[in-house]
Amino acid sequence: MAFLHWILAVLWVALTGQWSLGGLAIGWLFAYGVLWLTHPHGPGTYFARVPRVFRALVVFLWEILLANLRVTYHVFAPLDRMRPGIVAVPLDVQSDAAITMLANAITLTPGTLSLDVASDRQTLYVHGMRIGDPRSFRRDIKRTLEKHVKEVCE
Repeated sequence: MAFLHWILAVLWVALTGQWSLGGLAIGWLFAYGVLWLTHPHGPGTYFARVPRVFRALVVFLWEILLANLRVTYHVFAPLDRMRPGIVAVPLDVQSDAAITMLANAITLTPGTLSLDVASDRQTLYVHGMRIGDPRSFRRDIKRTLEKHVKEVCE
């Protein structure tokens, strides 16, 4: 369904001649409306997933903003406040796509870096620039990024 959605959006841009990001956004919204009217929707359909994707994107962008502010603070703070470390984060997500998405979201967030996934795919090892309490660090990742990745992917 997502492929059809994007085809309709690009078709809208081609028909209107508005080759811009704004034109594509309007086409995307128009295509969403057309698909909403012509296809069934319920808990497990495309229409239930789209709002979750947008919510996950907003959370991810918010986390990036907060992480940038934290990193900026730590650049100017005394070095004795830095406590880098590696934390093992148990995974609730199971699919390869979800694990990859979570690892990439962590790596793209300033101050953190995904290092490795355990061979049993139950644990993700994450390096943090400032680890105060490992349980709190782990809880923050699970509460924000992993929760939304799980909603989108599984």
